[in-house]
Amino acid sequence: MSKPFLYTILSPELLNIYDIKDSIVVIIDVFRATSTIATALYNGAEKIIPVDSVDKCIAIGKQTPNSITAGERDGKIIEGLEYGNSPTDYPRSFIEGKTLVLTTTNGTKLLHMALNNGAKEIITGSFPNLNAVCSFLSKQNKNVFLGCSAWKNRVNLEDTLFAGAVIHQIKKHFTVHCDSSLMAEQMYALHKKDLYAFARLTTHWHRLSQYGLEKDLEFCVTENVANVLPQYKNGSLISSTNF
Repeated sequence: MSKPFLYTILSPELLNIYDIKDSIVVIIDVFRATSTIATALYNGAEKIIPVDSVDKCIAIGKQTPNSITAGERDGKIIEGLEYGNSPTDYPRSFIEGKTLVLTTTNGTKLLHMALNNGAKEIITGSFPNLNAVCSFLSKQNKNVFLGCSAWKNRVNLEDTLFAGAVIHQIKKHFTVHCDSSLMAEQMYALHKKDLYAFARLTTHWHRLSQYGLEKDLEFCVTENVANVLPQYKNGSLISSTNF
C-alpha cells in the first residue's frame, strides 16, 4: 500500500500551485497566531473563531456571547479590538470557557485561503503543540500540506523550522518528494538542540522583539507546552481529542 504524500508550502503566495483538495492542511504561524491558538485552547477556551478581517472580528464579537475580540497588525493591538496576539494574554484564569474571536496578519488569512481552495481538514500547528500535531497526522493516512503563513507572503524561517520539526517526527508515514520539505527538515535537524538561538536570528524575531516580546517569542519555540490539537469545525477552532 502506497504512503500518502507530504508537502510544505513556504508562503501563502504559493498556495495556488498546489492541489490541496481532499487533504489535511496544517496552518503554521509560529510568531504568534498558532502558538496563541494552542495556548488559549489548552487553557480552556471553549473555541476560537478565526476571521480574516477586522470588521468581521468586531461584528462576530458583538454577536457571540461570552466572547472577546483579539488581533494584531504588525505586532500591535488593532484599534477596536480588546486583546492582542500574545500567548501570555490567555491564562486559564482569564480564557477558560470563553470564545476568542481572532484576526492576525498572516495565520488567519492563510486558514481562509485553504478553506477557499478546498482543504478537506484544517488543523493549526506550533511548537507548543508539536506532538499533538504529529500524532494526529501520522494516524490519518491522508495527504498533508504543511502551510507556512510566512510574513506578508515573504518566506520566514520560524514557520519553515516548525514544518521541519513535524517532518522529522512523521516522515516514515509519508512519501516526501518535496524539496521545501527536505530543506525544512534539514534546517530543524541542524538547529533542534538550540531552537532559541536559531530563532533569534530570524527577521520576525528582530521585528517583534522591538515591542518587548522576547519572552513571548521564546515560548513560541518551546515544544509541547500546550499540547492540544486545534481542529477547524463549523467555523471555529476547537480542541480535538483525536490525536
